[in-house]
Formats: sequence, structure tokens, C-alpha cells
Amino acid sequence: MKKKSCVILAATGTVGQRLVDMLSKHPSFDIVDISASKRSAGLKYRDRLKDEWHLPSEIPEEIGEMTIKLTDPKEVEPADIAFGALPSSEAKVIEPKFAAAGYYVQSKASAMRMEADVPLLIPELNVDHLELIDIQRKNRDWSGAITTDPNCTTVGFAFALKPIYEEFGIKSVVANTWQAISGSGIPGVPGLLINENIIPFIKGEEEKVESEVLKILGKKEPSGVRNAEFRIASTCTRVPITDGHFETAYINTERKIENIEDVISCLKKFKGTPEFLKIKQKLSYAPDDPIVYRSEINRPQPRLDRMAGTVPGMATTIGRVRRGIDDYSVNLCLLSHNTIRGAAGSSVLGAEVAIALDLV
Repeated sequence: MKKKSCVILAATGTVGQRLVDMLSKHPSFDIVDISASKRSAGLKYRDRLKDEWHLPSEIPEEIGEMTIKLTDPKEVEPADIAFGALPSSEAKVIEPKFAAAGYYVQSKASAMRMEADVPLLIPELNVDHLELIDIQRKNRDWSGAITTDPNCTTVGFAFALKPIYEEFGIKSVVANTWQAISGSGIPGVPGLLINENIIPFIKGEEEKVESEVLKILGKKEPSGVRNAEFRIASTCTRVPITDGHFETAYINTERKIENIEDVISCLKKFKGTPEFLKIKQKLSYAPDDPIVYRSEINRPQPRLDRMAGTVPGMATTIGRVRRGIDDYSVNLCLLSHNTIRGAAGSSVLGAEVAIALDLV
């Protein structure tokens, strides 16, 4: 299959670096350009990041020699796909320009996630929401399109809820998160604030957790998505862990749980929706099991489980599944890699899906 050309918007940040690393090795993509802010534009990628490359792998040689461009469709090379790793405030202005110029934008920013005609995509859960692209192109008169990835905390949370929602229904959820410092980007949280500490507030995070899941698990209808209607309350905290977001969820169900093993079974057997399974064989970044269940009493753990999955880091690990206070509740723990499955990996998988569905 002929490779799809791509540009990486904001290639110097945490997610941008992950995208450079992943896409440079990917058989389906050819990086033809990279962009960043005025501070970086005009510099070779290697020179710009010689002291700020934060991955254990080396900067890919061919990308290291590229000159960073300004983040503007008039400045970068024409391409099929634009992978966006921009801050939300910039993405809101810049990404529509790329979509209007014909790029398929796979966006990591929150700016357009909740727009009615923009898919908020976790392929295994709601690939049918990509049907919104036709509505979006008509509404906005774009030859390109924008698809968004969820917040890094939302991803693992949504995976834990989807099978239970389908099997038992959900009335409400109380979620708590312990989020890695890499989720705050570069330079992130100052060491003197996070070392030996927990910060019990992350700006905007709880609102994203409480709204995005409802769209992701919502039903695609002819005019858009009808959100799921259960209630969510969350508390999001930052902890001194490099990678891996740990979360707990207390779920109140609509239907009675006769045996907690029934909940475990529905989690273990989940592979994705029927629409997703039809195209899965075309996807390099889809793990065989998007949910990995651990029966040990002390799992999941960030250090042990963040790289779970046949595609390392792309699976959500769930454990400590147990009954709540009655037969209509379940308590569980989950873990997902925030910069792989929660960020760059989601973008790569989303773009693979778009190619498989001939949207690019």
C-alpha cells in the first residue's frame, strides 16, 4: 500500500516527539514536514531538540535533518494527514485552516472535541462516529476534516465503562485519577511541587472526564451523536509518576449484577464493536486485546502495566474488579499509558482507521 504523507504540527513537545518516533517507524506514513512555533521555526529538528529530546530512542536521522516550519498550511508541505499536537488555544485557530486546505487533521487538542459534527474517537468503542465527517465537510465546506482524540485520562476510563455500559447499563460513576507528570507536558510540574507530593487539582481535567465519555459512548444518529445520559463525578490529581494514569471507578448499574464474575467476563471478552472488528486486520496499532484484565490483588500498577498490550502501551489494564455496596454496583481500578494510548498512539491508530475507511 502506498504510504500516506503527513505533517506533524507542534513536533517539539511531549506528544509531538512521540509522534515523530512512532510515525518514522510506521509502514503506512511518510513524514514530509514538521512544524512548531516561531521560536523553533528555521532550526533543524535535531539542533532544536539536542538537549530536550525526552524519549529513550534516538531522534530519527531523517527527521533530525528536517528544518522546522511555521505551523501554517501555507508554510508546510502539502500532505494527506496533519497530526496535531498543538495547545488547545492554538489548535482552535490553526487546525480549521489545515482542514480547509484539504488536510485530514488528527487532533490531540481539546478545542473541537465537543463540536457536534466532530468525531471524538476511540476506534474500538465508536468507530461509527466517523460518519460525522460527511456532515462536517458539508457544514463547514471543507475538503479536509478534523477528528479528535480524547483527553489522556478519558481513554482508559472509557474502555472500562464501555463493556459494562453495554451489558448492565450505567446510572452513575464516581471516578478518581492519579495522573502522571508527563501528562502536563514540557516543562510540566516543577519538581519542588510534585516530589513527595500529590496535587489534588488539574485545571480543566475533571470537566473533560465528565463530558467526553458521554459523547464517546453516545449513539450515532443521522444528525450527530446523542450522548449517553448517566452521571459522572470525578476528582483528578497529579502524582510523582513519570508515565501511566491510574484511576478508580465506582459504577452504579441499571441492571442487577448476579455475580461479579459476569462483570469480569464482559471486560475480558471485549475486543471492540462489530464495526471496528470489520477493519481491525488493516490496523497496525490496534492491540489484540484493548483491555487486559489482571486478577492479582495488587494490580494494575504504573511501573508494571503501563506498556501492556500486543502493541506496547496501547491496552488499558483493569484489575480489582469487585462488588460495590449492593447488587447494582461495581468497583474497579484501571491503568493506561497517557502519552502512548492516551496521546500519540491514539492519533496514529485514528489515522490508520481513517485510511482503512477511505476517509483520507
